[in-house]
Amino acid sequence: MTLPRQASPAPDSDPAPGAASRQAGALPAPSGPLICDENVIFDAVSVRVQIDAAASATTDPAKMRAETVRILRTAQEEGRAAIAAAFEEQPFAARPLTRSYTYLTDGLVTSALHLATAHLHPLPNPTTAEQIAVIAVGGYGRGEMAPFSDVDLLFLTPSKITAWAESVIESMLYTLWDIKLKVGHASRTIRDCIRLGHEDFTIRTALLEHRFLAGHGPLAKELNTRLKSELFSDGARAFIEAKLSEREARHRKQGERYVVEPNVKEGKGGLRDLQSLYWIAKYIHGVQNTAELVPLGVFHPDEFDRFVEAEDFLWAVRSHMHLITGRPTEQLTFDLQVEVAERMGYRDRAGRRGVEVFMQRYFREATAVGDLTRIFLTKLEAVHLKNEPLLERIFRRRPRVRAGYQVINNRLAVSDPEAFLADKVNLLRLFEEGLRTGMLIHPDAMRLVTANLHLIDDEMRADKEARRIFLDLLLKHGNPERALRRMNELGVLAAFLPEFEPIVAMMQFNMYHSYTVDEHIIQCIAQLAKIERNELTESLPIASNILEQGVNRRVLYVALLLHDIAKGRPEDHSILGAKIARDVAPRLGLSKSETETVSWLVRYHLLMSDMAQKRDIADPRTVRDFAKAVKTVKQLDLLTVVTVCDIRGVGPNVWNNWKAALIRALYRQTRRALETGMEDLTRENRGAEAKKALRDALPDWPKSVLKTETARHYPPYWQGLHLTAHVDFAEMLRELEQKGDPSEILIRLHPDEDRDATRACFVMVDHPGIFARIAGAQALVGANVVDARSYTTKDGYVTDAFWIQDSDGHPFEADRLPRLTQMIRKTLRGEVMAGEALKSRDRIRKREKAFNVPTHITFDNDGSEIYTIIEVDTRDRPGLLYDLARAMAAANVYIANAVIATYGEQVVDSFYVKDMFGLKYHSKAKQKSLEAKLRKAITEGAERAET
Repeated sequence: MTLPRQASPAPDSDPAPGAASRQAGALPAPSGPLICDENVIFDAVSVRVQIDAAASATTDPAKMRAETVRILRTAQEEGRAAIAAAFEEQPFAARPLTRSYTYLTDGLVTSALHLATAHLHPLPNPTTAEQIAVIAVGGYGRGEMAPFSDVDLLFLTPSKITAWAESVIESMLYTLWDIKLKVGHASRTIRDCIRLGHEDFTIRTALLEHRFLAGHGPLAKELNTRLKSELFSDGARAFIEAKLSEREARHRKQGERYVVEPNVKEGKGGLRDLQSLYWIAKYIHGVQNTAELVPLGVFHPDEFDRFVEAEDFLWAVRSHMHLITGRPTEQLTFDLQVEVAERMGYRDRAGRRGVEVFMQRYFREATAVGDLTRIFLTKLEAVHLKNEPLLERIFRRRPRVRAGYQVINNRLAVSDPEAFLADKVNLLRLFEEGLRTGMLIHPDAMRLVTANLHLIDDEMRADKEARRIFLDLLLKHGNPERALRRMNELGVLAAFLPEFEPIVAMMQFNMYHSYTVDEHIIQCIAQLAKIERNELTESLPIASNILEQGVNRRVLYVALLLHDIAKGRPEDHSILGAKIARDVAPRLGLSKSETETVSWLVRYHLLMSDMAQKRDIADPRTVRDFAKAVKTVKQLDLLTVVTVCDIRGVGPNVWNNWKAALIRALYRQTRRALETGMEDLTRENRGAEAKKALRDALPDWPKSVLKTETARHYPPYWQGLHLTAHVDFAEMLRELEQKGDPSEILIRLHPDEDRDATRACFVMVDHPGIFARIAGAQALVGANVVDARSYTTKDGYVTDAFWIQDSDGHPFEADRLPRLTQMIRKTLRGEVMAGEALKSRDRIRKREKAFNVPTHITFDNDGSEIYTIIEVDTRDRPGLLYDLARAMAAANVYIANAVIATYGEQVVDSFYVKDMFGLKYHSKAKQKSLEAKLRKAITEGAERAET
């Protein structure tokens, strides 16, 4: 059998046969092709000649070393430049690249040894104790080096270190440090290595990958022999368990492989997973590279090809990251994703950015790493680990599996592959049996499935039993996400639903979504299953109640499965997704009416979220328009559940009390309107109810004062605020009148825990530009405004209410409120000029600069009865609201309220406004003029933030 090319270079553990030593300055042969000519990377002969010439020109050791450092630094810079240039031409040539950096490092290390032993500390007649072998360990020993990898060295001596050896090591290290290599080192005897290797698995792992560089060959050979016989010959189980524990700890720290800014080295599906696999394989099987696992039966040839492809891709990505940043960077942040994608040749295509195509490839490779690791570890479990104790095997109750299946090492396996494949539907039944029994699927069964995906054809998709099984996987067993995730990883989901294939591992290049599109869908379905299991009753009372009262579960689950199916296309994904749903839902066995409902939910799955977060839900028109769109309570219920699951499935910290309060309020008001009629939504009704509630809340107030309070406000004030705010403003206005000082500013900050925000109330004599100055003051103290309402009274006061959050999206801590109040007061009094002060604080962070966020400005005269709604969709930054409000103030625009919805780096600011005469902006000319002023404010602010 012809094996595929090797994935990892074979470490040269033994010195060259017949050689007593490898001369200092002589390079080990590269383990495979380099990215360019080896003499261009490091000309060992030329460098040695230069070092010898420099040494003969002086007897001063300091000058000798300084000149050698200069020679090596020049050679290093030229070598690194040559490698980088070649990599730019061959951006996927990861293996030749890692060998090339290893070869360059070998040249630098052996040259430093040559200087130390031949010139700085020559020893014409060394004793037996005065020998040294320089050995590469860890990744350097394996021969895999990224541009800025650490250089891990072992200085091996026959016995206790002598003064000569200590001097040689010290001189070598100073030389290497002077050329800016990051060197990790240890000086040990063979006995030390074996003893410490037994005590510490990290040291044992490093020694597993040792490679002789230069010095005394017999000593290195003895180390190799004794490590095999005294350190690596036993303790396999403990070593495996240690490596697996390290792996689990890394995954917990780094997160799952679908996080959108993955750690290429340490994250799930990253290089460290592949390295762990190789370490275990080498320890168990004694292999020198992963290709040797194929004849051992651990991997099939095609699986090994997949291993090589994933490893090469990940190494290429990591190397580009190092070269871009000039340091050992492992986190693939948003800004780096754009640059790496560009360097690797990924270009924008219809509907998608090149960076999104690149990241989809990344996540698919990470998934492959996970699959290969799982196959390998299960093989180990079956062959090498000890059996369970007899009593455990006797008394543990094994799940009863159906005919055609068996249990192997507590995993669900296929009894007869040939019989299994005779019925195509078994490719789905396997997952049903896994959910029914609660068992994990054996990797051999997974292999069988992935090798036969071609059996999932149109005939199988149309099979009634296949439809039943698929819907049961969603509806019947209570944890559909487990089956969907495994089906997705094995390619079954995309085979059974071909429309799903384009979104597998698709990244949405923004800061809002924490997951790839396919994983987001699975997370949404997991949220729905949690609600059904009554795990979220306290935090999601309305959604929980809707499900408890009974809804069409088939419609809900299928709608969530399909709601983002059209992401990444040039068309609006909601409209196209609705068309796809009309094709897919009947194929899954849904009726005509169910299909129509699913299609409607997919088409409008963003409607409720947009209405709640981008519009003033206290405005009767908002609720009326939403009620007309949803038409029935049944559709409102379904859409509410879909909306909640969709938002919660975006990321772990996206759903909060603020969003929950908005969704709940919109649901309750809309349900009331649908059940009792739209006339309930008039301003007059709401105003009368609010005034009565205020009178009830202030029973001790004189009737005349209460009458003054209820008469001084215009109708929008009564519908736009909660009773607690009405009470605050009533008390503040009364206090302001009693003080009689027109310059007085009253401020009340109140943590609104139910909404995850701080409510800031302001009362003062009205004058132009107040809204902008308040917005600027809050930007200065790091407050993010999520909602703002501004009302003027009939007798000349302004009552403004802002809801603000800290940088983590929470209410401000109580101890921060006094400073907050002080800064806002100073800004409103003109003691601090917000525009000037913001210059140093209004910055766009580096990782956010990679995003393209075009600005869209729309004017809506239908969404409110008395206001024009100006919606500004653009890139978020701390001073944006201040800049927009200031531009409107300069244009004599009256801002009644502002609703702010933030989606990662993108923000949608919706302003409810009138012109200076109290009229809407109907004139197209006025709209264009105002839009130009707003765009100018955004552009100038963005330029300020970039500098």
